[in-house]
Amino acid sequence: SICIKDMAGIMGPQEAYDLVKALKENIDLPVIVHTHCTAGLAFMTYLKAVEAGADVIDTATSCFSGGTSQPATESLAFALRQLGYEVALNDGILREVNDFFTPIRNEFLQSGQLDPLVMGTDTACLNYQVPGGMLSNLVSQLKTLNAMDKFEAVLAEVPNVRKDLGYPPLVTPMSQMVGVQATQNVLLGKYKNIGKEVKAYVHGDYGRAPGPIDEELKKMILGEESAVDVRPADLLAPEFEATKEKLGDTAKSDEDVLSYIAFPQVAEKFFDARRKKEENTVVYSIRRLD
Repeated sequence: SICIKDMAGIMGPQEAYDLVKALKENIDLPVIVHTHCTAGLAFMTYLKAVEAGADVIDTATSCFSGGTSQPATESLAFALRQLGYEVALNDGILREVNDFFTPIRNEFLQSGQLDPLVMGTDTACLNYQVPGGMLSNLVSQLKTLNAMDKFEAVLAEVPNVRKDLGYPPLVTPMSQMVGVQATQNVLLGKYKNIGKEVKAYVHGDYGRAPGPIDEELKKMILGEESAVDVRPADLLAPEFEATKEKLGDTAKSDEDVLSYIAFPQVAEKFFDARRKKEENTVVYSIRRLD
């Protein structure tokens, strides 16, 4: 499948229609569209995407929809049915899901963990192009630092940092890196403190930047050292066979080895649970005795 991921919620309805239509006319794969309500465009964008032939649209249960989240599942199901589309969703189940999550949403609102600021429409994101998840993280971070008065300044700094870093796509982990650096630039001064992740990115450990990185920033971080000019993974020592030998009989497949390499703590818990289940499994048979 192909997913069009509009993490900042800035894709307009005509852009969605043109892009989905072009993909469907040229590629025989399901097309998924993912956007956010941040700029207030998402409902219109989804309707035009469906009209152009999109196979899947990402939505959210209504109590957690809107703002930096996705459009409401229930509203889009109603609208698409009215427009003549077949929507294979059970409305009763949708209501159950929303009823379950509504009190949880209310608890988050009362505790302050969910800020109403991220639940509304903010057309400024059309200029700042800040993804929904990144915006939520910025609000949480600034509230923790008791610096919400700097919110607009941080938003304005995000495009500057992104430009300095060669316009990396604002998806995890780059969105968090750019957001943290923009916050530090506003609170502490322009690049007075540079995170180790940003230094690694400028060094080339994440691969080649899409655009040119600001030369002054590059010199500030690298000094006389040269950036990586090869595929970063080529600099890593092979570890599959060594890990496979280390795990021994614990690994039942190559997938187990890869899981351990990527997520060792999670994999260890899984292996332990599987081992206990196997130890507690009794195998028996029934024979007829003549």
